[in-house]
Amino acid sequence: MGRVFYNENDPKTAAWLGGLAKRNLIESGTIDTRSITDIQPGECHPTSHFFAGIGGWSYALRLAGWPTDRPVWTGSCPCQPFSVAGKHAGTDDPRHLWPAWLTLIRECRPATIFGEQVASRAGREWLAGVRADLEALGYAVGAADLCAAGVGAPHIRQRLFWVADDCRMGDATGIGHGGGPENGIGFSAEMSGKGCEIGRMGATDAARSQGRSLRCDEAGEGSQLDSVSSGAWNDSDLLPCADRKSRRVESGTFPLAHGVPARVGRLRGYGNAIVPQVAAVFVRAFMEAERGAPPGIYGS
Repeated sequence: MGRVFYNENDPKTAAWLGGLAKRNLIESGTIDTRSITDIQPGECHPTSHFFAGIGGWSYALRLAGWPTDRPVWTGSCPCQPFSVAGKHAGTDDPRHLWPAWLTLIRECRPATIFGEQVASRAGREWLAGVRADLEALGYAVGAADLCAAGVGAPHIRQRLFWVADDCRMGDATGIGHGGGPENGIGFSAEMSGKGCEIGRMGATDAARSQGRSLRCDEAGEGSQLDSVSSGAWNDSDLLPCADRKSRRVESGTFPLAHGVPARVGRLRGYGNAIVPQVAAVFVRAFMEAERGAPPGIYGS
């Protein structure tokens, strides 16, 4: 059965998830296709991925070097209620499923939780609520506003990445442990400073010194927005779009091309997925902060 639990209620995406596990691209485990609202605390595993999609968080943890025997929960709650492209229903949207996940967190008390959400104004307000809920349970919470282009991807995909660490699981470092909400605030500020370094997008030194999260629209000429000469996107194809711009996609994908099998399912799977390389950078930053390592460049 495996010690990893995946929860993904879209059957086609769950099948994709299973295929990736069989190819050992992500950790193998139990795949549950029910709604998270139907999951009971006793069914969760020490390592559980909620809203699992095509396994982006599992792959990101592998890229980051997260020990396979170290328990962790992850989840990217549905972004549609908070996306600028959605209906703007916010917490009134039935796809606002944070309360259901919070119930499982409250009952199971995972030691470490990673999550992600869109970086819209509504997304930031959502994260503020999530942080308040988790700090009330005794977690220290940190977050960073990062973009896919910061790791060399040929697109922006600005997202909020966050981590919650159980303050009761104390250790000698004092990072993310035992400090209550105050420690969470300090960790968040540290992560925001690292977010600027992670981005490496040509922002001014002044912006970096202020510890602001780096957004891709601040990138200057010659930044990684203008080049995909290295990294996982070396072999990407250019897809002409209706706005007269061309965007890079995985070679052979062309999800909008007529005649591609399961093209709608592919598009949904890619569209809802995180960029694992960005998540891996965030996870590594957390691991280094946990060890008390000095801030550095985490994009390599």
